[in-house]
Amino acid sequence: MIVGGKAVWAGLLVLGAGAGGVAYLRSEDHVVANTALTIKSANGSHVFSIERAKTPEEQARGLMFRTDLKPDGGMLFWPYPGEGGPPREANFWMKNTPSPLDIVYIRADGTIARIAENTVPFSEAPIPSGEPVGAVLELMGGRSAELGIAEGDLVTWDKTK
Repeated sequence: MIVGGKAVWAGLLVLGAGAGGVAYLRSEDHVVANTALTIKSANGSHVFSIERAKTPEEQARGLMFRTDLKPDGGMLFWPYPGEGGPPREANFWMKNTPSPLDIVYIRADGTIARIAENTVPFSEAPIPSGEPVGAVLELMGGRSAELGIAEGDLVTWDKTK
């Protein structure tokens, strides 16, 4: 979707897998592979089992219509905005998204640029990154504050999967 001339992706979260491996899950109408993602914060490392939204279709759907959010799950929009593309500003929205999310905007160097916490379900208001980003992570609403995840923390994941 486009809001104000900028790409807008609706977001949601997904089921978790074991922290160290890859799991295959049925997500609505397709099978997806999950992989581990780690956020290193001041109080330690936090591991999530994330679903990757790689294609334009997966990114457009995001976590729309989903209610199966798990505390250790997430959806990563990477590569964002596409293979080899430079980082750019992002605007997400919550249209057709029934659960609040934390939207984590990640710089190209892997550090967190901004966290939009507990976004409003079903809202069509744009949620801007505030600066160019290389990836976007969606987590269950409130999870960032609960774990002490903050701007500047480092996010890592296996970029080969």
